[in-house]
Amino acid sequence: MDSAVETHGEHEEVHYEEHHSDLYYVKIALFLAAITGAEVVWSYQNVPALFLPVLFVMMAVKFVVVVLFFMHLRFDHKLFSFLFWSGLVLALGVYIATLSTMKFFTK
Repeated sequence: MDSAVETHGEHEEVHYEEHHSDLYYVKIALFLAAITGAEVVWSYQNVPALFLPVLFVMMAVKFVVVVLFFMHLRFDHKLFSFLFWSGLVLALGVYIATLSTMKFFTK
């Protein structure tokens, strides 16, 4: 892993750059495609109690993988990680609240 040190006044910042091969990203893309395929298959299953929670989990996993690996969030400042996680939790809360007001869970 390569690193570069920058000095700003009294503070030092270390920036890490990790270079992966194309095969690494192809494997991640295949993993995401497999989850997408599982979502499509799951959407045709008739399991009312688990239908939405399983889809939410698969959606969240895909979202996290894309942000961490393709948007390189794991190398950014912790504030950006906090904003990402709070945005994900807020989005899930909005989805659940919206579906609750539409009586989606009472079917």
